[in-house]
Amino acid sequence: MKTKILITGASGFVGSSFCNYFSGRDGLEIRGLGRRPGDLPGYVRADLTQPLSLNWNPDAVIHAAARSSPWGSLAEFRRQNVLATRNVLDFCISRGVKKLVYVSSSSVFYREEDQLNITEESPIGPRFVNHYARTKFEGEEIVRGFPGAWAILRPRAVFGPGDTVLFPRILRAAREGRMASITRSGPPAVGDLIYIDSLCAYLLRAALDPTASGEFNLTNNQPVEIQAFIAKIYERLGLPPTKRAIPRSQAMVLGTAIEWIYKLVLPWKEPPITRFGVGVLGFSKTFDVTKCLRVLGPPSVDLNEGLDRFIRWQQDEWKNGNA
Repeated sequence: MKTKILITGASGFVGSSFCNYFSGRDGLEIRGLGRRPGDLPGYVRADLTQPLSLNWNPDAVIHAAARSSPWGSLAEFRRQNVLATRNVLDFCISRGVKKLVYVSSSSVFYREEDQLNITEESPIGPRFVNHYARTKFEGEEIVRGFPGAWAILRPRAVFGPGDTVLFPRILRAAREGRMASITRSGPPAVGDLIYIDSLCAYLLRAALDPTASGEFNLTNNQPVEIQAFIAKIYERLGLPPTKRAIPRSQAMVLGTAIEWIYKLVLPWKEPPITRFGVGVLGFSKTFDVTKCLRVLGPPSVDLNEGLDRFIRWQQDEWKNGNA
């Protein structure tokens, strides 16, 4: 008997990576579900803002689908992150799914300040850095009402081949000369990341292991100086180093002003600078992953090996004109 796993968001970075990594593995039957067309084996196209009807009864569901942009209206985020999660939950209840794994976000914890060694019990809310963080936490609250077994995973800064959100935006801005470094008083900002293969391995372990329950912070457990890490990527890809530097306080003021202009004039378009983006570069965020290491084990891929793989992928993308 194969363990049947349905993963939502299979037309996105995390979901498609999971399907590509584990499809065809002995003892597993993986099906991906997404909004956009896909050619993965067993792929299902569906809009999760509508009730989910699927002629298949999975043993476990990994809900990775989300609106992950840092920009958009609260109504849009609630439709795609909260209503969609409610529909996934209803599907799981109606089909007797044994395990529901929800891919949340480390951003539920974020404040506009340094935060070190964040644990699963660290305070969340009532204010959030953006609509994405707020609605991911609202999704968590829905998942906690699932009558079966559940796990909430909070990955931090996922990167790797196939990434469309994190580093590709930074690299595109660097190539166009739009990138600036953020200066701050005191030591440089440090932060955690997680390589995509490590995250996918954790998703599978959480889906299969009955002892994996509750909330989990997920990182590679190798904090880095954020801007030094980005500078290393520039160097390895042959990009010029960032020459402009802006104090964090000024960048926050600039980000606020630009956000308001875009809300009034171009509400459908993401601003080139946001307060969230400044915060990613200017504030330290590190996570205690003791629970993850104890229950789910160590990351499957070292951060430096993950960086090497990402660099090779980016080089291939540029060579083929896809970046």
